[in-house]
Amino acid sequence: MNMEQHKFFLYARKSTDVEDKQVRSIEDQIAELRAFAEQENLKIIDVLIEKQSAKIPGRPIFNEMLDKVERGEANGILAWHADRLARNSVDGGRIIYLLDTEKLASLKFPTLWFENTPQGKFMLNIVFGQSKYYVDSLSENTKRGLRQKVKRGEYPGPAPIGYINDSRTKTVVVDRKKSKIIRGAFELYAEGNSRLEDISDFLAQREILSRGGKRIHKTRATFILSNPFYTGLFRYSKELHEGKHEPIIAKKIFDKVQEVLKQRGRPHHKTKYEPQDYCGLMKCGTCEMSITGEYRVKKQKNGNVHDYIYYHCTKKNKAVKCPEPCIRQEELDKQISSLLQKFSLRADWAEKLLEMAEKDKAASAQSVSAFVLESQNQICAIQVKLQRLLDGYLEQDIEREIYREQKAVLLSEKKSLDEKMARIEQKQNDWLEPMREWIKVASTLVKIARDSNLLQKKVAAKEIFGSNLRLASRAVRGEPVFPYLSVLRAAESIGQKTESLILVGLLGLGPRTPTL
Repeated sequence: MNMEQHKFFLYARKSTDVEDKQVRSIEDQIAELRAFAEQENLKIIDVLIEKQSAKIPGRPIFNEMLDKVERGEANGILAWHADRLARNSVDGGRIIYLLDTEKLASLKFPTLWFENTPQGKFMLNIVFGQSKYYVDSLSENTKRGLRQKVKRGEYPGPAPIGYINDSRTKTVVVDRKKSKIIRGAFELYAEGNSRLEDISDFLAQREILSRGGKRIHKTRATFILSNPFYTGLFRYSKELHEGKHEPIIAKKIFDKVQEVLKQRGRPHHKTKYEPQDYCGLMKCGTCEMSITGEYRVKKQKNGNVHDYIYYHCTKKNKAVKCPEPCIRQEELDKQISSLLQKFSLRADWAEKLLEMAEKDKAASAQSVSAFVLESQNQICAIQVKLQRLLDGYLEQDIEREIYREQKAVLLSEKKSLDEKMARIEQKQNDWLEPMREWIKVASTLVKIARDSNLLQKKVAAKEIFGSNLRLASRAVRGEPVFPYLSVLRAAESIGQKTESLILVGLLGLGPRTPTL
């Protein structure tokens, strides 16, 4: 059968894969293939164009073309090169089979000679094999390059919001404008009073939107808030790695955000009664469950109606049968007011406490040095554990999932220690200004305790006691947090000791050396 009797499909393909970047465009292919067809007197019955990679089977236009060949609509294919037809064993094998069954009589390439003979099919098999080997080698080389980049601490992907990919240095650098906005979003959510929708609004108001120009969905907001990249770490292939990029979020704030996300992710059920002012302030002294408040209305037989607010344990601990009784809001308010008054300072006491704080400022330097040394030892121990963990994984003594999990835990601990050490070294005396401010607040606690504003009392009690307040046997007890614990002890000492002993032999006001 001569060439005039053959019917050819002109097939042109261009993909966006890395290995195809240097090949001719589709327009160039078609132009030169038409000129080649005219020169060789080939009859073209259809021009087929495909923009898809040939690395894997499944190209729709290519498959349709071969189906038409099997039905006898054409018996020849014209393409720029054999790698335009196949770069995988399935598609290459199908073409060889069509040649074997003589349903495909001829293949023509301007860049490659082919004749439908045993020798020609053998050479075509070699060309298809070379194309597949090139793709496989390129893929393996790319993966190896990415693995080496990850080991160097370089993120091998598009930078998240707040960073940009520097094309000159091939690194990820901080976007000075957007990083401040992302930091603000983390700090806002860490306060625990905002929803994910509020974070989306916060970002939208500062012109951080989705690619389509729309407000970021709450799912995307969750991804941003849970991305460890902002702390200097990054995930790659389900594994956590240390990055060389500059962190924009402190690990302490990031961990707080994760706690809030975890709390907000739990299912919430509406209670029958609206929450009251002191809800969320205390826990039960018996079972450690939260204390909640309820509004109750009691109707007497004589028609009188009385309303009350009671606080009691939620009794949600199934392992403990909590016997704690409820307490009226009026009684609870008296006790909280009494607790607040204990931290009220006279003007002369406040002055002496500030003098003591200044002395503690000088004494804290030695404690900080000891803590930094201890932290460095801990970091060295973690690095040894990481190396042992890697050795165990490479020796196949440790499963991949266990390796990933334990590595993530160790890296997180190391990051926390790094930040804590840097924070203490740089800001070892930053407690002094807050101490001054807290002493100033303590001077106004008498007025707050005597006032009827329950919410203001709750805020003051939360600041003084943190999460240490417990309600048991209708009595509120709790240990204050620093610096109020120091304020209370110092104030008690000032009230009990003579003038000559006030500033001598007294516990310092500065924070104790942090423990690991």
